[in-house]
Amino acid sequence: MHPAKIAALLEWLDVGQRTALWQQVDAALEGRILPHLNLHLRQQLAGESRDGEASDPVGTAAGGASKPQKVNHLTAVREALGQGKLKRLGKILQRMHPAKVAGMLEGLAPSERTKVWSMVDTERTGKVLTYLHDEIRTTLACELDSDDLVASVQLLELDDLVDLIQTLPPAVGSQLMQATSGGRRQQLESMLSYPQDCAGGLMNTDTIEVRADVKVSTVLRYLRLRETLPPQTDMLMVLDRAGHYQGVLRLSALVTSNLDVRVADVMQTDVEGIAADAKGTEVARLFQDLDLLSAPVVDAQGRLIGRITVDDVVDLIRDESDRTLMQMAGLDDEADMFAPVLVSSRRRALWLGVNLVTAFLAAWVIGQFQATLTQLVALAVLMPIVASMGGIAGSQTLTLVIRGLALGQVQKGNIRMLLGREVGISILNGVLWAVVIALLAVAWFGDWGIGGVLGIAILVNLLCAALAGWAIPLILHRWGIDPALAGSVILTTVTDVIGFFAFLGLATVWLL
Repeated sequence: MHPAKIAALLEWLDVGQRTALWQQVDAALEGRILPHLNLHLRQQLAGESRDGEASDPVGTAAGGASKPQKVNHLTAVREALGQGKLKRLGKILQRMHPAKVAGMLEGLAPSERTKVWSMVDTERTGKVLTYLHDEIRTTLACELDSDDLVASVQLLELDDLVDLIQTLPPAVGSQLMQATSGGRRQQLESMLSYPQDCAGGLMNTDTIEVRADVKVSTVLRYLRLRETLPPQTDMLMVLDRAGHYQGVLRLSALVTSNLDVRVADVMQTDVEGIAADAKGTEVARLFQDLDLLSAPVVDAQGRLIGRITVDDVVDLIRDESDRTLMQMAGLDDEADMFAPVLVSSRRRALWLGVNLVTAFLAAWVIGQFQATLTQLVALAVLMPIVASMGGIAGSQTLTLVIRGLALGQVQKGNIRMLLGREVGISILNGVLWAVVIALLAVAWFGDWGIGGVLGIAILVNLLCAALAGWAIPLILHRWGIDPALAGSVILTTVTDVIGFFAFLGLATVWLL
């Protein structure tokens, strides 16, 4: 439709209809429509267009210099959505990085999320999906039209596409596979053959290979012909004619070497290839220890099959950290913060039930000493001190051992040394705090017997807490259970039961 006809239509519509239509007008078409409007309407609609510019996260200072401004994208999006200013909402989304869009979507309620998701450009939806947690990613991907989903993911790098396919429902993943053709599909199938949490599942196949017998000048000409390099490229992979990995040629060495020098003379052979079946935690530790930006991945025969870049390792570390933190509270790390109440309740009910069982066990121990508590009410006042001190001491050892297992620092050769260290620490702290707490109890209740019983119970519980904090994660790790998931629940039960039994048992024997 000609801009003049659109202008005439806008003047004929009422306010609500006019606003709705203007929100759908492309920014490039606005400038052609405005001259055909009457002065009053032109100023009104131009003001609505400028309203979208107010959400720009980059302001302009005096003199035309740009300076960054802090913008709460979540608030800006919700305001634009609530006011029905879709044009402003679209401009906000266009200026946001895909990772920011993903974070903002996760902070919206499901109804708002669906509306905002429909405003994201098709060219960017694929990249936004890669930054979302699995549950929300699946929901939003299924809301897209099949053709739009296929078109959006074709722009992704292969490693991102692999991650996306592995987390989407099989039917959707199969559809994305069928839409990929040629050599890209072969590479995709090869990468999907590896588990998601190993080096093969983390790698990308966008490597640049050179041979050791060519000159530096030849390599430079080859790179110029390529025109672009894969993202995070800091080294070239040196292979023999059979494709076996030989070493790396760093870009810094390439650009500073004599043109007539051969690659073999300036390459590094001390950068070992990572086995395709290496665990993700091993890969993360290697990148951290060696300060790597990228690393080669090789198969069982030593042939290069891809490379891992630091951005994928950072994502892996972040995901593992989130998972550990959430599992310690019995939560699913991928759970939608705004998931339906019934769904979230069902997820949390299991761990509440487990905690109830452990609480009843501690209550049963206390129930065995009802007569003692009836005669010495002061014991009931002091019981929480014993349980709390044991719980804190045990969690310190538990956290230390879990971290050591995750980093590979706790192994068979140093387990006993670690045990001796933790026992020594618990004895020293136990004696110190047993004396302090016993004296406080004597000053409070004026009874040396109660103070002595409390002090001994504290010492016993701290010692047992250290032993439990050392043993529980090792046993769970041996059984293939994540210590971060179940360790704290078991430790709390052990320290409560032992603490109450030691305190009330000693009181029964010595004070009655």
